[in-house]
Amino acid sequence: MNDMRSRYQVASQVDTYRIYELSDSETDSLVRICPERGGIVIGCKLRGEELLYLDHATFLDPNANIRGGIPILFPICGQLEGGRYEWDGQVYSMRNHGVARTSVWEVVRQSDEDEASITLVLRSNEETLSSYPFDFELQFTYRLKDGKLELDQTYANRSASPMPVQAGFHPYFATGEGKKLAYESDATEYLDYNDGKIKPFEGTIDLGGLKESVALLNARTPAVSFPLAGKGTVRLDYSEAFRAVVFWSVEGKPFICVEPWTAPNEALNRKEGLISVKPGEPLQLQLSISYS
Repeated sequence: MNDMRSRYQVASQVDTYRIYELSDSETDSLVRICPERGGIVIGCKLRGEELLYLDHATFLDPNANIRGGIPILFPICGQLEGGRYEWDGQVYSMRNHGVARTSVWEVVRQSDEDEASITLVLRSNEETLSSYPFDFELQFTYRLKDGKLELDQTYANRSASPMPVQAGFHPYFATGEGKKLAYESDATEYLDYNDGKIKPFEGTIDLGGLKESVALLNARTPAVSFPLAGKGTVRLDYSEAFRAVVFWSVEGKPFICVEPWTAPNEALNRKEGLISVKPGEPLQLQLSISYS
């Protein structure tokens, strides 16, 4: 008998959409994922503490952008000026943060042996091709093990030409009302999108009163940590390809977003910082979230 099987479980339930739950009983951890709503994580309790904010009404509304959880950003992060970009002489339209977060993902694998995990796949289709002219396959595995959430990502190019990718995540952390937090990072500068200036990073960022985001740009260590509502510390570890960490919030809302991106905003228009994924050479990235 495998004792670990009783510790880890994968279950599902319906709340308008089918939600998959990964659980680890020994660490009181539970991760909730909805493939139908962009493969999004809508809940992440680690070591007894719920880390994420979720506006449940926006989750239930199929026409709303979900405010909360961990949206997947692909093939862009952020916005495009005028909602457009040019590629190979043709102009395309794309919504903020790309096509993955509004697509239905397919569940292809589950496991409760030595971990609780679920693997989702998104393949290009007629709708995605209209705004992003590349044939792709994304495979994401969400893994809950020893009280930590790990996200293994594979970005495969099924087209004949190299595929430009700007990938990222948009976690909404439930931090309470405070907008000024200390972040542990070895970055020395950040870009303030509110005035377009690069400023020194001295360990804290105050998002209070800011409309736009700010982004750490030059960290040497691919990790960032910060306090969660005065209780414990959240830590994000990620692949070195995630070269920017974006911070954003909304005044009066009890969340702060800490977002690993592979390139700053407007990368697809600027043609800067993009990862070129060649046919037959998938891009593999990782992100983990832990709490202590």
